[in-house]
Amino acid sequence: MVLSKTSFKKNNSDFIGAFASGLCLIHCIATPFIFIAQTCSATCCETAPFWWTAVDFLFIGISFFAVYWSVKNSSKSWMKYSLWISWFLLCLVILNERIELLRLPELSIYFPALALVILHMYNRKYCKCKDDTCCTSTN
Repeated sequence: MVLSKTSFKKNNSDFIGAFASGLCLIHCIATPFIFIAQTCSATCCETAPFWWTAVDFLFIGISFFAVYWSVKNSSKSWMKYSLWISWFLLCLVILNERIELLRLPELSIYFPALALVILHMYNRKYCKCKDDTCCTSTN
């Protein structure tokens, strides 16, 4: 069976979204430990390397497309709003870390990232359309 581009996106967007959000979560959890280890070493840097901070934006980009395709193919309207709100909050927290507009606790990034993982997994299991017509309606 050959999967079309649309079929691939429809069937795998939640897996990709959960995987990308999970990697983002691991990235966020690992960052403090990496910089604690750096402060204890002789080759300590003052700031994070550019490639390490750029990973945040890579995850946001991948997550955007995963949410976009998952929302298009979800059978539950509440799920659509939940995915977009979680993605938007994650994006705001990451942008806030860069521009430091508000002083937020480090834990604030974990909640939207974990919410995206859970929502994608739930959507993959329970909110898939049975046929091509359900996703075109506003349930």
